[in-house]
Amino acid sequence: MNLAIKMTLAASGIFLLVGMLGGILKYRAIMKSPQHKAPLYIDMAHRTAFLYSFAALVMAELLKFSPYSEKVQLVISGVPLLFFAVAIGEYFKLGLQNKITNQFEERNFNTTWGMLFLIIGELGGVGAIVWGFISTQFLG
Repeated sequence: MNLAIKMTLAASGIFLLVGMLGGILKYRAIMKSPQHKAPLYIDMAHRTAFLYSFAALVMAELLKFSPYSEKVQLVISGVPLLFFAVAIGEYFKLGLQNKITNQFEERNFNTTWGMLFLIIGELGGVGAIVWGFISTQFLG
């Protein structure tokens, strides 16, 4: 197993653990709230961590069939994983600040250029991983 696969599997496990820890924050918020609801962004962070955990697991499995060098695999998996982690962290930050408005109401670097970089990084990395799998398993 190469370093890219190990890193992606480790990220999957970390995201899973963060999701579970986020569930504790969510539970505490629900129990303290008169409406028994967690802040929007705590709920989003909790769910997002779980979803990205499984996304990273799929990426790791697809990387096993990659035709790319280990360095390329590190980049095409590392970039999406970085954006996954940043998104989870940002949601927790907004949740702990008890932000109740949508973060996109205010146009700033994160909501414009940050989103563009995220789209390019996530789609580019995962797209390259999927293409590598397709090219080795169906075309090669």
